[in-house]
Amino acid sequence: MSTGKKGLGGGLSNLFGGDIADLSADAAAEGVSSISLSKIEPNPNQPRKVFDQAALEELAESIRLHGVVTPITVRSSGRDSYQIIAGERRWRAARIAGLKKIPAMVLEAKENEVMELALIENLQRQDLNPIEEAEGYDLLMREFGLTQDEVSHRVVKSRSAVANSLRLLALPEEVRQMVSEGKLSGGHARAVLAVADENERVKAAEQMAGLSVRQAEALAKRLNKKPAELKAAEGFSVDYVAEVEKELETALGRKVTITQGKTSGALALEYYGADDLERLIEALRGLRV
Repeated sequence: MSTGKKGLGGGLSNLFGGDIADLSADAAAEGVSSISLSKIEPNPNQPRKVFDQAALEELAESIRLHGVVTPITVRSSGRDSYQIIAGERRWRAARIAGLKKIPAMVLEAKENEVMELALIENLQRQDLNPIEEAEGYDLLMREFGLTQDEVSHRVVKSRSAVANSLRLLALPEEVRQMVSEGKLSGGHARAVLAVADENERVKAAEQMAGLSVRQAEALAKRLNKKPAELKAAEGFSVDYVAEVEKELETALGRKVTITQGKTSGALALEYYGADDLERLIEALRGLRV
């Protein structure tokens, strides 16, 4: 393999709009090296902070069978060491797989160019959690002086999507952690932000965990009601179980009853005759939850 380095040519603008890991085969053949894993370190400005261990193990098994199909991209950081621009998941999985070396494309780039390129390359992916994504946009704006419009252009997303993402950084640290861990979705997080009393947001987030986004939004509206409004609506509450029963009855064409207990419950489906029972049993046999 070649040990030559490939420059950025016309600059980062030549690479926007595509994953740097998917550079053409000709360019890869010219600039790919086999580098010791021990000489490579992650980029501290990589927006992804959470790596799913099960997914890494699956990727490691694929690497054991087929090797690293797509080279990672790195820059020289001096003294025979390298910093990852793109491909940290592959680097981590290769270590789990027991590899000593990994194919890598070495780019010549200034540190600030690498930081911006690494951020944008990762933000164009779809598997960052909502907090990682928001922190990545924020870092682009703070470190490189980009506006929201410029960020949206770089990552090929709408300005409103970037703005809504950045709003999540106003969440309390406890709630941000819940989002990072997957206990709350981005939609739930925005419902938490809709709670006017900032001191109630952590408690609201804990209540929203396990609810649908629609239910979380309804809870936020209820929490925002003034005491007088709550008194006027005393005794009223949204019957979510009844709503779900109606939705299932419409979808299944049969009576549905849901019974809730403290820690468990039951869901009953009516059937109408022996033939209908057989159809229902066959449908349930193919169900996986």
